[in-house]
Amino acid sequence: MINEALLKLVVKACDDKRAQDIIALDMQSVSFVADYFVICDATNERQAQAIAREVKEQAEKNNTIVKRIEGFDKARWILIDLGDIVCHVFHQEERGYYNLEKLWGDAPIVQLALED
Repeated sequence: MINEALLKLVVKACDDKRAQDIIALDMQSVSFVADYFVICDATNERQAQAIAREVKEQAEKNNTIVKRIEGFDKARWILIDLGDIVCHVFHQEERGYYNLEKLWGDAPIVQLALED
């Protein structure tokens, strides 16, 4: 699956579980860690886990290997590593503290239209 298609799939999976303030950062020119970061937040731990579970399930349905999931049990900051795309699912309270958008402020925001 090409990165842009996987990026849309990840963003849609987050949106399907009502993630809030979903953004995608194009990391290609600022980091070797990943091509894209998807960042979103949830109002509680159960919702954060549901979002992470949906991202994992949709990626696997589309033959994408989930390399690692970290932080799932505490669900304050769940990181889903899909290789070229890393999805960060924050609890609302944690997102502002870590502020990845500011940390990676040089990365352009990707404009994506969600399709049904």
